[in-house]
Amino acid sequence: MRTRITILTIFCLCALSLSACERAASTPQGQKSSSSGKSAFYEPPVRLASLEDRAINESSGIVASRRNPSLFWTHNDSGDGPVLYAFDLKGKSKGRWLVSGAQAIDWEDIAAGPGPQPGINYLYIGDIGDNGSERDYVTVYRVVEPSLTDEESAAGNNQHTTEPAEAIRLKYPDGKHDAEALLVHPLTGDLYIITKAFDTASGIYKLKALLSGASLNTLVRVGQISVPSIVGGLITGGDIAPDGRRVVLCDYTDAFEMALPENSADDFDQIWKQPMATIELGPRRQGESVGYSLDGNAILATSEKRPTPLIEVKRRKATMNAER
Repeated sequence: MRTRITILTIFCLCALSLSACERAASTPQGQKSSSSGKSAFYEPPVRLASLEDRAINESSGIVASRRNPSLFWTHNDSGDGPVLYAFDLKGKSKGRWLVSGAQAIDWEDIAAGPGPQPGINYLYIGDIGDNGSERDYVTVYRVVEPSLTDEESAAGNNQHTTEPAEAIRLKYPDGKHDAEALLVHPLTGDLYIITKAFDTASGIYKLKALLSGASLNTLVRVGQISVPSIVGGLITGGDIAPDGRRVVLCDYTDAFEMALPENSADDFDQIWKQPMATIELGPRRQGESVGYSLDGNAILATSEKRPTPLIEVKRRKATMNAER
């Protein structure tokens, strides 16, 4: 969403960023920063394309398709209907999908993960924006990910309809919050929302994996986090790597990655205590989306405003070889 940042806010964010940089002084195995705080694991960002579908004017989330390996999903911020847009790495449109049974009050992020049926891939759509802190509850829609046929993929901007979506209603344990980052653990299905905080650290809220989302569910606060950004610092998107061992977050300009230490494999929530390394995403007019590629070897990002850029940051090959 459009945000006006005051001078006082920037000073507060700078203080938070300095604290985060101090935490990054000792780097665990699995994460590496240069002396500038930038990740040494990634190549420079490359703008691959502009998204072809002009209906995508406020891309606010991105996720790699699990059922269609070469494709990605995005959606618009508030003002659009409950529509998902598919595209490839060249930015070519691969169709629009109306999410059956869903509403779009303020869609802010999208994730992929398991769900109630084993072996089925699901998309999770976060209707979690609340600029005025007015919503009694927010909603995450869980829907079986569409599998595109060659004919549907070639149809470009044709609109289709998903299977009926399930509404998972969520409330915070400590009041109302605005949020733009939704993450789902790819192995457990645990759901995370990270709030968008102006003058304090962002809260990390968790819901254990649900078989059914019919009732109102209360999130559990599991920690807080600040990104080491000098300008901005408002968390606007996030994703968990397909192997469940890394997390990437973004603000309006950059991305920030954390990794689990080797001795924390069974306790994912230890990742929120790890230092961050900054990953440059290149020019973005209003960056609100970030996500891993299907193989976890790259980070993808878009931005609000047209033309909508598709940005890729590849993980260095030497790093990937060392991890094998």
